[in-house]
Amino acid sequence: MTGAGLARPWDGPFASHAGVRRIVAAAVAAPSVHNTQPWRFRRLDDTTMELYADLDRLLAVTDPLGRGLGISCGAALFNLRLAVRMTGHDPGVLPLPDPGGRPELLATVRATPGGPPTPDERLLHDMIPHRRTNRFPFERRPLPRDVLLDLVNAAHDEDATLLLVKGGTARRVLDMVALADDTLTADPAYRAELARWTRPEGGADGVPAHAFGPRPRSGELPMRGFGGGEVADFEAEPQLVALFTQGDGPHDWLRAGQALQRVLLTATAHGVAASMFSQPLDLRPPQHRGDRPGPFGHVQMLIRLGYGPPVPRVPRRPVYEVLDRTGARRA
Repeated sequence: MTGAGLARPWDGPFASHAGVRRIVAAAVAAPSVHNTQPWRFRRLDDTTMELYADLDRLLAVTDPLGRGLGISCGAALFNLRLAVRMTGHDPGVLPLPDPGGRPELLATVRATPGGPPTPDERLLHDMIPHRRTNRFPFERRPLPRDVLLDLVNAAHDEDATLLLVKGGTARRVLDMVALADDTLTADPAYRAELARWTRPEGGADGVPAHAFGPRPRSGELPMRGFGGGEVADFEAEPQLVALFTQGDGPHDWLRAGQALQRVLLTATAHGVAASMFSQPLDLRPPQHRGDRPGPFGHVQMLIRLGYGPPVPRVPRRPVYEVLDRTGARRA
């Protein structure tokens, strides 16, 4: 290696075991639905890495079509792209290169020599280990306008749209989330699936107890219930944004995940906490997916933003569990 982690120009970013481990470790720090971590990686050669969906980790009740899985893997793909840029290479992404023969193959990343990473890329990469999903109460101070603009621009950079949801619309959206959460919670199959991904401390995946967050004291905010016993007062008027893509299929879910992760890392750089609402999206019937988009396309995620307490990281599976190696050279 030369300089601050840059590979030699004649080497690819996946030329050594150490380089592969470093890049995959960054990728798997991405958020995923219920912390299922539904991804696998395969190194093809010094310049090429494949990203696969781990269908054994698909949430069959909550996410039968794989929308949440695709968004989760898209977030990992964005981290992988950033980690490749740190080596002085440009990551070219071919999404869904073989849907007929290998539908679980979500993307092929081919690296070519490029310039050094920009300061913005370095900043976002530095935020990867600090990003958290924060299910705790937030302070009642608004995000500055310039911060919101940075988040909007982050989504736009990934061909997605981020809109602030406020006023009466925000209240209607929260009511919709609450109704969807009640509907899901009433389903024994959903409760059983959620329980399978609710972990005691020390597991390598799932949502551990320290990340549950308290239950809202008055039910004013429809946080997903992971079984926590404590209650707390949440902000009365949460700051919500909605992430849109033009389409609503596997390509769009992968795009939404990349946009979501860029938004979340940008928020982290500004000291802004985030948690996600997806319950109404989980309930969309398959026959209605992909039709009748609104003026901004299809909602792929609802995000609550604010200033919250620091929270510890949730566990990650080790790199060797998610990586299929094909003979990288040793560092």
